Amino acid sequence: MKEVRIGLVGTGWMGKSHSKSFLNALYHFGEEYGKPVFEMVSDINEESAFEVKKKFGFKRYSKDWQDIVTDKNIDLVDITTPNAFHYEIAKAALLNNKHVYCEKPLSLSADQSKELVDLAKEKGLVNYVGFNNVMNPATKYIKELVESGKLGDITKVSGTYDQDALLDAQIPISWRHMKKISGSGTLGDLGSHLFSVLQFILGDMKAVNALTRTVIKKRPVRSDSTDMKAVENDDIVILLAQYENGAVGTLSSSRIATGRKNYLSFEIQGTKGAVHYSLENLNDVHVYFTEDHSVDRGFRKVLLGNDHEGYSAFQPASGIAIGFNDFKTLETHEVLSSITKGTSYICDFNFGFKVDQIIEAILESSESNNWVSI
Repeated sequence: MKEVRIGLVGTGWMGKSHSKSFLNALYHFGEEYGKPVFEMVSDINEESAFEVKKKFGFKRYSKDWQDIVTDKNIDLVDITTPNAFHYEIAKAALLNNKHVYCEKPLSLSADQSKELVDLAKEKGLVNYVGFNNVMNPATKYIKELVESGKLGDITKVSGTYDQDALLDAQIPISWRHMKKISGSGTLGDLGSHLFSVLQFILGDMKAVNALTRTVIKKRPVRSDSTDMKAVENDDIVILLAQYENGAVGTLSSSRIATGRKNYLSFEIQGTKGAVHYSLENLNDVHVYFTEDHSVDRGFRKVLLGNDHEGYSAFQPASGIAIGFNDFKTLETHEVLSSITKGTSYICDFNFGFKVDQIIEAILESSESNNWVSI
């Protein structure tokens, strides 16, 4: 058994999710793949840092993330801060010879992300970006359908990631609405999940033609305030996409999508078949094959089960629901295993860099009203 000593930077909802998932990974996969040890937690909110220390059993806490990246008793720096701080913390961690597990996005620019890619390669350290939907057993099944040729040549993809979490214009402004801290809006927050899934399944995107809209121009500074502050990034993004494999796509995202709660949905069409998936029904994959007899031909539902990679860690039989926490558990298991056993992993910094390239190209296209190559 090898211990992996973790320093967590950021104690919001995602920081707690990561910590819980490390414990779940230990429970579901055992100490053989590494035992997570909660060494230190950091947050600028000292009270929050202390509460997370107490809740998850971290040995120490600090208000300064520098204490974590320089600590000799820490092996892995886990970054769950707002987006703008990812690059600086990840770079400092790598320079101090720490493995890094960073929640998406890797940074606010493709140039910064490429710098981190090169530094991680130079140092020979584990470098992981938290795109949890890539770990979904449904995503891996769909990739297998594409790569096996069962769908034929891929011709078209359509997809969106819509939520109505920010539909109410009276919801106060937050860091997610500010370019300096968040970068883009729904594009980087939700759209990046769609892009990561399709990057994994289809490979590289070649060019985009996009538009963005900010519908709710101002939000109150607090729930009890009449003072308003400008929203600085996108509520909606829509784009045309070209993929290196020849497929074309229509993709979108909205954080003000009336009626949609967690609608990451996409359909991939090929010359021999098609597949449709929605995260709002995350245990169902709908497939269609032209080789079926014409009287029986139609989309049919496949329930996730033990034949799908990752599922059997959580449930003993097909059709029993799995969910977000399970995807995060698969993610943290992959992080631990890559450190202790040197196993390969999908969502490295180069993968994160490619998603950041897509986001940057979409923003450029929206500003110029032109096609932009990636």
